[in-house]
Amino acid sequence: MNFTHDTYLNPFTWRYGSDDMRHLWSETYKRRLWRRIWVALAEAQQAAGLVTAEQVADLQAHQDDVDIDRSLAIEAEIHHDLMAEIRCFAEQCPVGGGIIHLGATSADIEDNADALRLRDSLDLLLSSLKHLLVTLVDLIEREADHVCMAFTHLQPAEPTTVGYRLAGCAQDLLADYQTLSQVRASIRGKGLKGAVGTAAAYAELLTGTGITPADLENHVMQALGLDAFMIATQTYPRRQDWDTLNTLTGLGLTLYKFAFDLRLLQSPSIGEWAEPFGAAQVGSSAMPFKRNPIHAENMDSLARFLAALPRVAWDNAAHSLLERTLDDSANRRLILPEAFLAADELLRRAGRIIKGLRIDADAIQRNLEIYGVFAATERLLMEAVRQGGDRQHLHEIIREHSMQAWGAIRQGRPNPLADTLSADTTITSLVPPPRIRELLRAEQHIGDAPERARQMAAAIRANV
Repeated sequence: MNFTHDTYLNPFTWRYGSDDMRHLWSETYKRRLWRRIWVALAEAQQAAGLVTAEQVADLQAHQDDVDIDRSLAIEAEIHHDLMAEIRCFAEQCPVGGGIIHLGATSADIEDNADALRLRDSLDLLLSSLKHLLVTLVDLIEREADHVCMAFTHLQPAEPTTVGYRLAGCAQDLLADYQTLSQVRASIRGKGLKGAVGTAAAYAELLTGTGITPADLENHVMQALGLDAFMIATQTYPRRQDWDTLNTLTGLGLTLYKFAFDLRLLQSPSIGEWAEPFGAAQVGSSAMPFKRNPIHAENMDSLARFLAALPRVAWDNAAHSLLERTLDDSANRRLILPEAFLAADELLRRAGRIIKGLRIDADAIQRNLEIYGVFAATERLLMEAVRQGGDRQHLHEIIREHSMQAWGAIRQGRPNPLADTLSADTTITSLVPPPRIRELLRAEQHIGDAPERARQMAAAIRANV
């Protein structure tokens, strides 16, 4: 089969995800894992005296000689991909070909290979996520003291700092890193348990050898560097797929929110952040002036897709009736690689954005000057009450001045709130005008945000 752009190609084949992740989910890599498991099984059977050293050596010599074309030609005749690979492998091994897959069922090979691919793919994501966190930590530390307006309900609220806002994202990413690490450590294979999980065929095969099916399984799994589930049916529990995909969607959730926040902050009405934009980059086919946040939008699109996949894995696990059904097979060929490739692309794009993130200090300062004084009225209210004022009466006075100031802003005029509050005799009888203006400086109303941002950065450095 030769694929070109004249036929349908999955976008993950070439557009989204890394070559490294594509390799892990390639047919060639899968079949090499199958052959690795067959060789490990033969080695264990040799130790039990069931096959000869010459047979095992023959399999070892041809372990990496994957011939996709020949396997597919056989499959076209027999309609069974694993059996086709066995026959192709056997054709290459005149001495050992006859003992390939001895005692095994298909899932003994396929499910252990899938577990290895899950683990390899998680390793790749963890490496990318670690790099993203280190890059983000540098930015947090640089921006820890950079005061900006915070928004609640998409309305200006109180000041925060750029570093503190980024630290919130980093905190979630650290949680994702820890959860991915836990899931990676928990990945297990089916082991060697046969057609319904009882290892009956292996028990028959090993009769008189002094070797138990559990001994054989342990030998093989140690060679693969993979633990096995204690209990399995024909397959490993499909809950493992669901758990893994849920973990990926948690990462997708964090990166979705980061990208969505960036899209809001890049809008001209706020204009404080912007993703990188190349000198020759085109923002719109119709509007040459556009600087659309295409990377952030792409991230949200892929994360939305990723979030839908655990539902399929849930159905696979819940509907794996009795000892197994095959109605999960086709969709697992899609959801497992596509979930990892989507997560992989999310991390790649997030890395490019963080590395080249534009933070517009002028826009941040402009928004502080327009909106910050509103947030700082809380400081003025507290000070006036400390000086003997009536809190409820003062709250109403400040509210009336604030509503008038909002009207001025809507008409395009500068915010007059500091001037009108400094001229109100009820307030100035409690707080002198110079002190009023000092209190209305929002830059000083950030609590311990810079310290907490730096603490988060330090925690990440210590844990990844």
